[in-house]
Amino acid sequence: QVYLVESGGGLVQPGGSLRLSCVPSASIFSVNVIGWYRQAPGKQREMVALAPRYGSRIYSDSVKGRFTMWRDNAKNTVYLQMNSLKPDDTAVYYCNAASEAGDPLGSWGQGTPVTVSS
Repeated sequence: QVYLVESGGGLVQPGGSLRLSCVPSASIFSVNVIGWYRQAPGKQREMVALAPRYGSRIYSDSVKGRFTMWRDNAKNTVYLQMNSLKPDDTAVYYCNAASEAGDPLGSWGQGTPVTVSS
């Protein structure tokens, strides 16, 4: 099993930016695919971005062009840079090991809340 700890969320105004961090309990080299997910109040959890060990990163249509995900192997950390934030981005954000199709494979952590509001 792989456990991950998310951080970096907070309150930001529309149009602002945040950078989320995800630290796995194991080396990121042992995880083929890492995904970012989010769950808004009253909504189903949805996939935001996927980063395979090899190959191109994948983003949901709602965040394409605004969010960027990458792995920092030296720090054993996964990041999600969120720019041009919208109120609809308000949610609790999670990271997890994922299948190539984006299905979560590990246990969920506490997540980090992001609120986009004036």
